[in-house]
Amino acid sequence: MATKIRLQRGGRKGYAFYRIVIADARAPRDGKFTEKIGTYNPNTNPATVDLNFDRALYWVETGAQPTDTVRNILSREGIYLMKHLRGGVKKGAFDEATAQKKFDAWKADKQKGLEKIAADVKAEKAVNEEIAKKVAEKKAAEAAAKAEEEAAKAAEAAAAEAPAEEAPAEA
Repeated sequence: MATKIRLQRGGRKGYAFYRIVIADARAPRDGKFTEKIGTYNPNTNPATVDLNFDRALYWVETGAQPTDTVRNILSREGIYLMKHLRGGVKKGAFDEATAQKKFDAWKADKQKGLEKIAADVKAEKAVNEEIAKKVAEKKAAEAAAKAEEEAAKAAEAAAAEAPAEEAPAEA
């Protein structure tokens, strides 16, 4: 049986939610599956992935072929790195403890990168709020100046109309 690791669609129209499943390659997309190993929600920012790491690693090592999207998800979660490290252990390049240290170092480095990105986004939001505040103040000042100008024109028009009305009355 050709086994695939793929996404099974759920959710409503326009708001997809996916289960990451192990299924026979011949089964329909949303049909029968062997095992559910996680979920993927692309609607959040960043996309949320909940994955059973051990089962995903087992199926990848067993030979299940992931689709392109699932391959990217598994790669970001570190499944392929762990598979690579376990291959090194089997070949005797290093022991299990060293492999785990390398994986933990990679995971920590990835977490630092995510924290840096979050800090950058937070700083960018602060800058955007300052810009929005300045724009709002500028628009308010322009609106006040325009209202003042219109009031002055209205006063001039009222003053011009008053003598014009009086002039025909005298004649």
